[in-house]
Amino acid sequence: MNVATWQWLLTIGVAIAVLTFDVIMIARNPHRPSTKELTLTLSFYVGAAVLFGVWVWLSHGSQLAGEFYAGWLTEYSLSVDNLFIFLLIMAKFAVPEKFQQTALMWGIIIAIVLRGIFIWLGAAAINNFSWVFYLFGAFLIYTAFKLATEGESDDEEYEENRFMKWVEKTLPSTKEWSGKLLVKENAKRVVTPLFIVVLALGTTDLLFALDSIPAIYGLTKEPYLVLTANLFALMGLRQLYFLLGGLLQKLVYLSLGLSVLLAFIGVKLILHALHENELPFLNGGEHFDVPEIPIAVSLGAIVVILGVTTVASLWKSKRDAKAEINA
Repeated sequence: MNVATWQWLLTIGVAIAVLTFDVIMIARNPHRPSTKELTLTLSFYVGAAVLFGVWVWLSHGSQLAGEFYAGWLTEYSLSVDNLFIFLLIMAKFAVPEKFQQTALMWGIIIAIVLRGIFIWLGAAAINNFSWVFYLFGAFLIYTAFKLATEGESDDEEYEENRFMKWVEKTLPSTKEWSGKLLVKENAKRVVTPLFIVVLALGTTDLLFALDSIPAIYGLTKEPYLVLTANLFALMGLRQLYFLLGGLLQKLVYLSLGLSVLLAFIGVKLILHALHENELPFLNGGEHFDVPEIPIAVSLGAIVVILGVTTVASLWKSKRDAKAEINA
């Protein structure tokens, strides 16, 4: 995919402009957004992603457009899973509703920066070491197994990692909530509870990036499509958090569905690695004659897996709710 320098700069510039606008608007009026506001904004981001895919189709062909849509849907589905942890973090730190938008916004900015670094590292690794697909595939299959066996628990609690505990003990802080990350207290600059929450969201997303970046590189090897798919998925994450808050609890099979999705992409990566094999201790360094999964099949599988997961989850939640009423 031939992407001119100005296209990279324009894409990053537009993303920065949108994020800056969001930060300024939220800072001026911290509040819990209305359903109308959330629906309109989310519709805009989804519509923009669909139109971007159409542009890729018209300018670069259906193959790359299919890769973008597959990557975007995968990143979106993984982002929905992230929201479970975000809900737990908000509950753990008892974040006031009017400051939750601000926390999510800064958390998303950190996530974009971190994923940008991972995308660049992933592209460099792929370009120089074709065997990295073996590692990506094995890691995704391992993650899929963990998701399938551990699943989600309604009474699960967020546990702070060592870094977060160190930050809370080391940095001077205030207990007063504010829309700012740093404030002055007794002529001394201290961090606010919002700063701690944003850091928790950012470091948590760093762990999620370990799954999502290998997953999308299993669908496309184009760094530009990887970047834009992640941008479109993360841009709408704040709206999804508020819009799907109650619905998330009903997606009881989400972890199972994502485990199937990650396992599928993991197998796809292993097959690709075998097809491009250059490891001297495997088949004498020669390529294996194995089939590769075309992007049309991948996109169809992703849609079916996510669709079945959602329908089955909502059906089970509805059935369980009826059983509780009749009990």
